[in-house]
Amino acid sequence: MDQPPFLSGKLLLAMPGMADPRFERSVTALCIHDENGAVGIGISHKRAGIRLRGLLKQLEIDPGVAPDAAVHHGGPVEPGRGFVLHSDDWGGEDTLSVVGTAGKLWSMTGTVDVLRAIAEGRGPSRWLISLGYAGWGAGQLEEEMTRHGWFACDGSEALLFDTPSDERWSAAFKTQGIDPRLLASETGAA
Repeated sequence: MDQPPFLSGKLLLAMPGMADPRFERSVTALCIHDENGAVGIGISHKRAGIRLRGLLKQLEIDPGVAPDAAVHHGGPVEPGRGFVLHSDDWGGEDTLSVVGTAGKLWSMTGTVDVLRAIAEGRGPSRWLISLGYAGWGAGQLEEEMTRHGWFACDGSEALLFDTPSDERWSAAFKTQGIDPRLLASETGAA
């Protein structure tokens, strides 16, 4: 039997017409995907009313040298829990390396040690912060992929860290040679 096509390290792009409005034009960095399910972090929509320095103050961490960066909406699960997607030049006790078909892509840390390191100027060189995550049970993402819900493309540091969050959705489609303006919001049968 062939090994299932797990999608860790891919970016999940919400297709137009997805039934769940929370994911409209969303980009989710898939950090874990195996036979037990999947975990992804939203990287395309910013949280209104909260920025990094304010978040650090809420956590009673001195903001120090941290820039007043946007905080992203990571997904509907545990919306108060933070995750930092970052370059591999920093690692903490609970840091997970995200590996795709092209090797190591980025890391994910969900503990406050990375926030303290960023505030103190000794954190990763590249990062973004999200609150919440998207989660799928065993086989759930695979089933959603067969319907008109998600498109998976290769993840990259350029899309994650160099592309403005409001441009990630269309930029990711364009890396695959797809003009997102031409995508239909409904499926049909031939």
